[in-house]
Amino acid sequence: MLTARNVSVSYPAPGGGVLPALGPITFDIQAGSFVCLIGPSGCGKSTLIRVLAGLQQPTGGEAWLDGEPIRQPSRRVGLMFQDSNLMPWRSVLDNIALPLELNRVGAAERRAAAKKLLPKLGLSSEFAEAYPGELSGGMAQRVALGRVLVQHPQVLLLDEPFGALDALTREQISIDLMTVWAAEGQTAVMVTHNIHEAILLADRILVFSPRPGQIVADIAVDLPRPRHLEDAYSDTFGAIAGAVRAHLSQ
Repeated sequence: MLTARNVSVSYPAPGGGVLPALGPITFDIQAGSFVCLIGPSGCGKSTLIRVLAGLQQPTGGEAWLDGEPIRQPSRRVGLMFQDSNLMPWRSVLDNIALPLELNRVGAAERRAAAKKLLPKLGLSSEFAEAYPGELSGGMAQRVALGRVLVQHPQVLLLDEPFGALDALTREQISIDLMTVWAAEGQTAVMVTHNIHEAILLADRILVFSPRPGQIVADIAVDLPRPRHLEDAYSDTFGAIAGAVRAHLSQ
């Protein structure tokens, strides 16, 4: 369970003073749920992800993971950004297995774990020994997602992980993410600017105001699982999209 109470973040302003970036915000995210954060650029969504990851301390308020204050990064939390940040000299398998190598897991065991993930990521075994320079953007992001999942974190923090991909690739990798998430049961928090993507993936959508970002709406996504791309044509999907757009335009 992720909890935030009156979390706010401010930065020093260029000419002196303080520049409020986020909050105050308060929320509870139940274990095993998928929550999307959506709002205008610069409203502090990525800042919130950094706070939840323990990479940045809030200026005010506090965040907790299962009742314990988040003060530093944890192995229980997996973090993925928009840039895949793959190591160009390492193969697909070795990129995925990197966190296990850093945790001193043996070579055979970590490569076996990485190989087991490939089909779940939509990657065929023929790409196991390929290098990042030989991959498309979508494949590279699948490998980056695998590098997070191989650690079996309890929490997934995803900061616009598919923002640079084309629409068709983005849809397919979103479906793959849903499949893996459903099997693993992690708590997931994902930043996105794509309303369609948010509705397809999430149990709840938190809509943020312009900077300093505050939560202006907490919208339940009342769609059955497993979900499919065809769900976007349903009346319920359209009504949720309309509600999100209405709050974003206020």
